[in-house]
Amino acid sequence: MSRFVPNGPEQREKMFRAIGLEKFEDLLEPVPEKFRLKENLQIPEPLSEFELTLEFEEFARRNTGADLTCFMGAGAYDHFIPAAVDHILLRSEFYTAYTPYQAEVSQGTLQAIFEYQTMIARLTGMEMANACMYDGASAAAEACLMAMRITRKQRVLVAGSLNPRWLDVIRTYLRKEDFEISEIPFLEDGTLDLETAGNLIEGGTAAVLTQYPNYFGLIEDLQPVAELIHECKGLFIVAADPVALPLLRSPGDAGADIVVGEGQSMGIPMSFGGPCVGFMAARTKLARKMPGRIIGRTTDRAGQTGYVLTLQTREQHIRRNKATSNICSNQALMALANTVYLSLMGERGFREISSQCYHKSHYLEKKLLEIHGVSRVFENTPFFREFVISFPVSSIELRDRMIEHGILAGLPVVELEEGAMLITATEKRTRDEIDRYVRAATDICGGGTS
Repeated sequence: MSRFVPNGPEQREKMFRAIGLEKFEDLLEPVPEKFRLKENLQIPEPLSEFELTLEFEEFARRNTGADLTCFMGAGAYDHFIPAAVDHILLRSEFYTAYTPYQAEVSQGTLQAIFEYQTMIARLTGMEMANACMYDGASAAAEACLMAMRITRKQRVLVAGSLNPRWLDVIRTYLRKEDFEISEIPFLEDGTLDLETAGNLIEGGTAAVLTQYPNYFGLIEDLQPVAELIHECKGLFIVAADPVALPLLRSPGDAGADIVVGEGQSMGIPMSFGGPCVGFMAARTKLARKMPGRIIGRTTDRAGQTGYVLTLQTREQHIRRNKATSNICSNQALMALANTVYLSLMGERGFREISSQCYHKSHYLEKKLLEIHGVSRVFENTPFFREFVISFPVSSIELRDRMIEHGILAGLPVVELEEGAMLITATEKRTRDEIDRYVRAATDICGGGTS
């Protein structure tokens, strides 16, 4: 029997009588005749629940990603997720009440968010963090708007080595005519062109946004960029990869004013594109211009610890013209997944994951460079877990043929070179899987090592 039983003729007639109508068409009277549907929709015949389940299972079988060994990245990463993350996340007290609209009475929810904020602040080297954002791309866009509000300047500079999909989101956010976005080009080694950046900044700039490590996985020195923008009274925004931060100098220590990023790699599966969760951290002096919520910890009259919504700058809570953003919710359930994941891993465990990503990706790159005709695209620039290799065949052809070997080989970046591929190795990739990748790539490239 179906779980969803529609109203029958008797129920419909009873409702019509209650509102003084005779038939369904009477409800459509306000709709002009030319806009009314005159024929039946061209949709398949109805199915039973069992038949519908079989059909969706068939759709799911067409998704081959779960059967392929993943070496793709570019913003979404295949990391190991302990079973305890979902077990805790799906407990009813979290799963049914994760959006704190009446959060003052939801002490557990508030405490979880407070712990999340604390972890993000420590990870990024910043003084405070908010209660999460929709995803990393929208967090970056909100950071640009935040910088414009603070500096009262309408122009931001964005590194050309930023994830292009993030840049698309930022352009969508800032498409009003009085906002201006300029790209800072990158040099042959993949690092930011500081000379051009300095010239662009002089025209009056609200902020510079760079990615760390950048879209190509390269690790750049943040401090020179921070010094450039701070000399012109602007803000420095860093889009950081949280998994890289245990091994790298923190953005806060390097001079960042706002740090944003994507938390998918901390306990959230890729799930064919979502849901994700963005984070945002900043200097305390910028708190009142930060979008979203900030949870604080205090003590009540009895001296007991309590958690409160300390700051809410959303249009649902304050006058719209004073709101910092039109964000109407957040991703607190996904932020909870981050919190549980980081709690289970601990500082040493998370550093170990970061270290394994670094070493496995470097092992893979070393083995690939032994293939005849394979070369680095960016020479002599250090990388974290992602790197760009140029193959002697088209990277699109290589990607498609590697699927036949059961491998998602990476993301073609033909805008750099025809054979360029962006490749990732996380802690999940075993030595056998990496060696299998190298053997398959060697075969496709014509065999032989240099």
